[in-house]
Amino acid sequence: MPFANFKVPAGTLDEKQKERIVTRTTELYVEIYGERARANTMVLVEEVTDGGWGIGGNVLTLATLEQSPEQSPEQR
Repeated sequence: MPFANFKVPAGTLDEKQKERIVTRTTELYVEIYGERARANTMVLVEEVTDGGWGIGGNVLTLATLEQSPEQSPEQR
């Protein structure tokens, strides 16, 4: 069974956007594996609480993500 797991910051996607992720991911698997994959493709969109994840040893929050991409975590 094809499976995709998307982890996103909580509150950043509305229901329509989540539906789009599920639909487009399913279509991608169908493109790769053929129509037989459609009925068995599982797509999970998980919302992670603010501050509940990090990259490179730095805890990330929505405020951090909304800052300029040129700034490193140490500059924030």
